[in-house]
Amino acid sequence: MIANAKDIEAHNEAFIDGQNLKVSTFRAKPSWNIDLKRFRVFLAEKYKVKEAYYFIGAFDPKNQELYNALQRYGYVVVFREHTESSISHKKGNVDTDIVFSVMKKLVEREKFDKIVLVSGDGDYWRMVDYLIKKDKFAKLLVPNNATLSSLYKTRTSDSYRAYLDESATKRKIIYKKTR
Repeated sequence: MIANAKDIEAHNEAFIDGQNLKVSTFRAKPSWNIDLKRFRVFLAEKYKVKEAYYFIGAFDPKNQELYNALQRYGYVVVFREHTESSISHKKGNVDTDIVFSVMKKLVEREKFDKIVLVSGDGDYWRMVDYLIKKDKFAKLLVPNNATLSSLYKTRTSDSYRAYLDESATKRKIIYKKTR
């Protein structure tokens, strides 16, 4: 029996620049925090994300509670590798790790439909452009419209971007303090 096209669900994968996500929402006016549990549900429901890779800086035992929570929410946590002696001196720049991971999936022909990238960082522009040309890109989820790289504004169609700080989206994923 051949499945109806509606019965075949997309298998998209999200790659999240954790540092960009946190810094961009913190620098917003007013600053805000994403509820990472609600965000994971949002990714699954809105963008059909089956695997969500949350790239974070170097492992720090003081943040173990955060790492455990991310895994409980359904993220695959990916750490930036550093030597033990340089961990405290390095920023958690994960751009290269994300680009490598995405391109490795393409080269090894892993089964997925499209990529969702969470970042506004222009360092990803070449990868995004390539994925669009190969019909492997779903959406760039920009944490803060004000910090979006001009590369995306001038070289990428608006249809490939969505803004997490847009009011309707923000209401769905903002962290709400409970008392």
